Amino acid sequence: QRQQQRRSVPTSQSTCIFASLVAFSEQEPPASLLKLNMIAEREKGWLLVVESLIETVPDDDSLGPAVITLFLDECPLPSKDTVHRLLCSLRLDQASLPNSTRKRSWHRNTCIVLGSIYKSALFNVHWRKNLLAVAVWQYFNNFFNCYFYNVFSLKSFENQFLISRTLENSPTHPLEVILQWRFYTSNSIKRQVGFCATWALDNIFVTPNRTYAYETTDVSHINVMLNHEDVSEYLKIGPDGLEARCDVSSFESVRCTFAVQDGVWYYEAIIYTPGVMQIGFATKRSRFLNHEGYGIGDDESSVAYDGCRQLLWYNAHSSRHEHDPWSPGDVVGCLLNIPTGTVMFYLNGQPLQRPHLEFLKNRPAGDGVFAAASFMSFQQCRFNFGAEPFKYPPDISFKYGGATLTVEQKTILPRRRRLELLQKEPIPENYCTICYAYPGDTVLTPCMHGGFCNTCSMQLDHCPLCRQAIESRVEDEARRVSIRKVSENQVYSAAGHRMSIGQAHFTPHRTMTEL
Repeated sequence: QRQQQRRSVPTSQSTCIFASLVAFSEQEPPASLLKLNMIAEREKGWLLVVESLIETVPDDDSLGPAVITLFLDECPLPSKDTVHRLLCSLRLDQASLPNSTRKRSWHRNTCIVLGSIYKSALFNVHWRKNLLAVAVWQYFNNFFNCYFYNVFSLKSFENQFLISRTLENSPTHPLEVILQWRFYTSNSIKRQVGFCATWALDNIFVTPNRTYAYETTDVSHINVMLNHEDVSEYLKIGPDGLEARCDVSSFESVRCTFAVQDGVWYYEAIIYTPGVMQIGFATKRSRFLNHEGYGIGDDESSVAYDGCRQLLWYNAHSSRHEHDPWSPGDVVGCLLNIPTGTVMFYLNGQPLQRPHLEFLKNRPAGDGVFAAASFMSFQQCRFNFGAEPFKYPPDISFKYGGATLTVEQKTILPRRRRLELLQKEPIPENYCTICYAYPGDTVLTPCMHGGFCNTCSMQLDHCPLCRQAIESRVEDEARRVSIRKVSENQVYSAAGHRMSIGQAHFTPHRTMTEL
């Protein structure tokens, strides 16, 4: 009788879950989701809500994964005993059998829950290993529709060395088998699986003697791509710089590498997931407040099309449009007409009834406009800035493409590779001791303590060494002159504030913050 009660979804929890899925179109969290958080404040309530999420959230609801991840991120952390009871109630050993009657949505939701719980870093290594043995390997041979949620769970587990060794000792490496799926165009699920597998092999489960994906990707014909130096920290960008994916609960954003000042410009975005994405245009003034849930279209410097919630976003206000909800395989067209001051969005070639006017009307003179987008949990799309023929070009003369990119701008380095390069290249002793990004050429008076850059010193009221009040800041010319060329392939520049190493370049402070 107790097992039957566990398997039945409580009415109050299921009602709140369905209400959250329906009301998720607003900027603020729906009241039903807040009610779920209140129920989960107690251990027993947390267990009931999580079990209800696993059983209730349907497979075909595009907002389901976002609701699960947001709930688990916002609610109080469970104890080890509560998580152990959850694993026992799920009966993972039976759920992974071929004759299991569990629905596909149950497996997907379980993988999301396990990955989110494991990221909380509550448990010791021994307990983590036991969870790994029970929770993950049971799922890898399930429906291929759940593969990328399995990969998401794998990436969250701490003992990555154990996972990598197990994968390498397999007769056929499970991730390498599905690498080619990232080139699928007719199957969006397989394309997501291949993208996640490629990212995992490049960044986490790195195998010896394997070539990184960016080293084998031809980008010679691409002159506009997503800017890997103008992106929020958790967004994943593909090796060709044209595909992006988000697997976290924050709202991740990115701009492209090319800004336009005048003329008529057009680009397309191929949708692979039907969830929340805001695709459109932005200037440099648009801020990426990913943890606050603000992205493209949430300030006066950006405008975005949301095909999931059927909304047009500008300055954090939304207006409903007449297009049907987008689905995998759909193509969103974005037309920027600066001479007429209009922005038009298309879905599979069908334009909106009215163009958007406020964005360009309120744009400060001289501000360049970038293609930009924001992504919610488990969302992915691919951009076409003109490197390939457009599927639905508008019946108006327009421009596409952009400026010539350098080799450094075209190189999308894996984060692991960037860390390796950063570790090999020592930062000079005379760089700023706070940010390590700029020359430490500023001395504070009257204490005369130095080693800080001008940018950091301007943010200080008191010396960080002696706590004496700062009266003035003096540039130490001797320190600036001493910063010179370190090697043939590496230049530390006080003007450029950047390290160039071979085919890769990055800002040390930003890279260290990301990693």
